Amino acid sequence: MEKKARPKKKKHVFLTILLILLFLILLAGLAGVLAIRYALSPVSESKETATAYEFHVPNGMTVMEAATRLEEEGILRSRYFLYAAARYRIFHREKPFNLKSGAYKLDSSMPLVEIYDLLQTGSPENIKVVIPEGLTITKTAAIIAAAGLCDEAEFIEACRSEELMRTYGFASSTLEGYLFPDTYFFTEGMDVQSILKKFLDNFVEKAGDIPSLDGITPEKLNERVILASIVEREYQVADEAPLIASVFQNRIDDGIGLYSCATIEYILTEIEGKPHPDRITYEDLKIDSPYNTYKWASLPPTPICSPGLVALKAAANPPKTDYYYFVLTNPAEGSHTFSKSFKGHIEAESLYTKPRKK
Repeated sequence: MEKKARPKKKKHVFLTILLILLFLILLAGLAGVLAIRYALSPVSESKETATAYEFHVPNGMTVMEAATRLEEEGILRSRYFLYAAARYRIFHREKPFNLKSGAYKLDSSMPLVEIYDLLQTGSPENIKVVIPEGLTITKTAAIIAAAGLCDEAEFIEACRSEELMRTYGFASSTLEGYLFPDTYFFTEGMDVQSILKKFLDNFVEKAGDIPSLDGITPEKLNERVILASIVEREYQVADEAPLIASVFQNRIDDGIGLYSCATIEYILTEIEGKPHPDRITYEDLKIDSPYNTYKWASLPPTPICSPGLVALKAAANPPKTDYYYFVLTNPAEGSHTFSKSFKGHIEAESLYTKPRKK
């Protein structure tokens, strides 16, 4: 009996599927090639239509941060291709990518490889600025202006930026208190937003290292920063900062006014524009202001200065004490006497203030 030929239908189906898969692979490969060519090409066709951008790279900026900024400014098409080129040495296999700090003049007519090479040629940052603990925005602005970085008024105005407040998630109407005191290095020609971001990034990093501040709400963080700013202006001996914070916390918990001379000093110098006083008088304690903690049993509306790490740590988690009062009893050493009751608190006829921050 003669055998029948096997049907070729299954074979045809298999070949059809194989051809479709090959076609899809080729199509994907072509799409990949086109995508790479697109990403490597300039955003603009010519210098005449290009967007110019002066890009400042601070110390510590990552490649992805730089690439993201350049994509947002319309200088390159995709942040991921610059990152991949740097990560895997796509353009220059013989040496790793080294993003250097400095100022770069870029424009959107540059191809990716040109931007890639240029970002490794920057000169080191060369403007050193030291911001001491306890300075207000206006005093910080004066230092920044003296370094030739920007105008004082421009800096002060930028510290009211709602956009920056939203970006960093700060529950405040001002950046007072968030300009972390430290030594900074800036590049010539940096815009005021970039200057402020260095301050704020530093604050976020330092505050994030304090366990009791990590993960709290913006509102709670703002309360801690306000308290820390008062502690900063009250303490002179570092070991006393936690005790001063405990006094204020006890008074807050019991609805008692903080009675902080530092807030009166802030009213006189920052709001009324008067010279720094050597002493606070009882007439000063009567000033009608929400910053007057002798009149109102609450924290002031905003911080009164930028606290350093000692004050931030003290205010972040004040120790449990029975103290409700303290008074400066040794101006030369800056030490205080702490008391549990008003009976034990010796009140002077006029109160000393902390020496003026330069």
